[in-house]
Amino acid sequence: MKYVDEFRDPEKARKLIDRIHALQDVINASPTEPLQLMEFCGGHTHTIFRYGIEQMLPDWIELVHGPGCPVCVLPMGRVDDCVELAEHPDVIFTTFGDAMRVPGSRKSLLQARADGADIRMVYSPLDALALARKNPDRQVIFFALGFETTMPSTALTVLQAEAEDIKNFSLFCNHITTVPTIKAILDSPDMRIDGFLAPGHVSMVVGEQPFKFVTHNYAKPIVITGFEPLDILQSIWMVLQQLTDRRCVVENQYARIAPPSGNPPGLDAMSKVFELREFFEWRGLGSIDHSGVKMRDAYARFDAERKFALPNIKIADPKSCQCGEVLKGVIRPWECKVFGDACTPETPMGALMVSSEGACAAYYNFGNLLELLAKREQKHQTETAKESAA
Repeated sequence: MKYVDEFRDPEKARKLIDRIHALQDVINASPTEPLQLMEFCGGHTHTIFRYGIEQMLPDWIELVHGPGCPVCVLPMGRVDDCVELAEHPDVIFTTFGDAMRVPGSRKSLLQARADGADIRMVYSPLDALALARKNPDRQVIFFALGFETTMPSTALTVLQAEAEDIKNFSLFCNHITTVPTIKAILDSPDMRIDGFLAPGHVSMVVGEQPFKFVTHNYAKPIVITGFEPLDILQSIWMVLQQLTDRRCVVENQYARIAPPSGNPPGLDAMSKVFELREFFEWRGLGSIDHSGVKMRDAYARFDAERKFALPNIKIADPKSCQCGEVLKGVIRPWECKVFGDACTPETPMGALMVSSEGACAAYYNFGNLLELLAKREQKHQTETAKESAA
C-alpha cells in the first residue's frame, strides 16, 4: 500500500476484525478474564480512539494505554525548572507547543509567558539555533524533550552549534529512553500484560534489537506498530497469532518505515552527545534507573543545567489527580476522580489531559464523555455497596 487512504480501508479493517474474533476459542480468553495488550505509544492511543478501534475489538481483548507520551511523564519539578530558566531576564526559552500548558507547581510555561517571560514555540531545535544566531546578546535555551524519536535531531543541532562555535545556545535536556520504561512496567508487581505494541517511530531510530529483552527475559510477544488504523489492527492480530502459535518474538509490522537496524547516523549522533543518567524521575512511575540521558562532559557548554542554577526539587502531583495510575495501566482515564470534571483540556490538572498524545485527552476528545462519567459513577456506587456489605 502506498496511500494513506489504503491504511484506513473499511473492508480491510473488517477482514482483520473477523480474523481477530476467530482466535477466541484458540486463545481461551473471556470478557471476565480478558487478554491485556499494551500500546506503549500515545500516538497509538489516539489512533485507537479517533477511529473507534476499541469498540471494534471483541470484549475478551482489553487495550491498556502505556506511558509512551514524553510530555505526560515529565514530573512537575522539571516543569518548575523550565519556568525558572524561562524567567531569567537574558533568556529566550524555546519549546515544542505541547509542553506549553503542562502544569507546574506554580505555573505552566504558557502562564509564565503571559507574565512576561520570553518563551517561544518552535518546530525543531534548529529553529532555536537560528534564534541564537539572530540574538547573540541573549541566551537561547531549547527544551529538549522526547523519546529516542527526537534525540537525533537534538544531538545533530548540538553538533551544528559546536561546528559554528555558537556560545549562546544550550539545551535543558529531558530526553528519555523507552527500554527501561517497558522493563519497569514488566517488573511491576501488579503487571498482567499479555503482549505489547511497540512504538513505531522510536523503532525507526533504534531498530528491533532493543526490544528483544521483552521476549527473551519476560516471554511476552511484541510487535513494532505503525500509526494508521490498519497498522493497529494488523499488529493486534500479529500479537494474538504469536500467542496462538505459542511463539514469542519481536515482529515488525511497520517495516515500511522502521528498518530492523534503525538509523545508524542518528544513533551515532546520539551516542556522541548524550550519555545515560544514573536515574530519572518519571511522573507517576517514580525514579527509573538509566531511563533518561544527559549531555556528555565534552558538550557541557551546551548544557543549561550546568550553565544555570536550578531548584531541581521533586514535587508530587495533586492528590486528586491519578495520572500515575493511568500511566501504569492500573486504571483507565475515566476512572480518575477528576476526569472530565475538574480536569479537562481547558483546565488540565495533569499532563495526560494536556498533551496531544495523552490518554486522558484521547478519552475526552474522542470518547463519549457522558457515558464515561456514568460508568465511573456506576463503578463508584458498586464499590461503595461492597464496602457497606463488608
